[in-house]
Order: sequence, then C-alpha cells, then structure tokens
Amino acid sequence: MRKYSVFYAIVALLTVLIFSAEGSCFAGANDIKARMQERLPKIVQMKTAGVIGENNMGYLEFVPGAARKEADLIAAENNDRKSVYSAIAKQQGTTEQLVGERRAIQIGEKASTGEWLQDTSGKWYKK
Repeated sequence: MRKYSVFYAIVALLTVLIFSAEGSCFAGANDIKARMQERLPKIVQMKTAGVIGENNMGYLEFVPGAARKEADLIAAENNDRKSVYSAIAKQQGTTEQLVGERRAIQIGEKASTGEWLQDTSGKWYKK
C-alpha cells in the first residue's frame, strides 16, 4: 500500500503545481490526471517486478534487459508527464527539461526500496 500512496502523492503534487499558479491551468489537465490515475496500478506493478524504472529526466523507462511489454502504456504515461512538465515550466518560466530533472530527484527520494532509478550519469541502480 505504501507504493500506491507515494504515487498518489506524486499525482497530487503534479495537480497542485498545474493549478496553483494564480489559478491557471492548461487544457486537458483533468483528463491527464484521470489517465495517470488509471495507469497507476499497472505502473506500480511493473516497477515492483523490476521491468521499468524512473530515469534521470523524470520519465519511465524500461530497465536494461527487461522485457518491453506494455510499451504503449509507458509511452502514454511519458507523453502525459511531458505535458505536465511543459505546463509547469511555462508557469515557472523555466524549461521542461529542468522540471523533469527536478521531478526525477523527487521521485527518487520517494521511491521504495528495490525500485530501479537512473542516476545523473545515466547508470541504473536499485534503491
């Protein structure tokens, strides 16, 4: 259950960041939130199985050597994350890349033991 709470916290944080800047939001934010919540159980399952991990840019990636099942699911999640990062970057006057890198750090700090993460040099490790 702890894994679900961490990921729900991430989704909640993204939602707050999207809606917080002077009440503004971007079109489709509710749709993105719903899609991310719908995918969450499968993503948690894939992380637990060691199939995917969080890269150093704030996106999901298949762990080297893992079977690339559910590639469409991962691509959809990453596309939604890209939209969220882009909206946050616009609100904060920064770049999408910087927002992603910051999220990668936050995700890494909250990741559960045994989850795959990528360090800043691109090396994969288990937390």
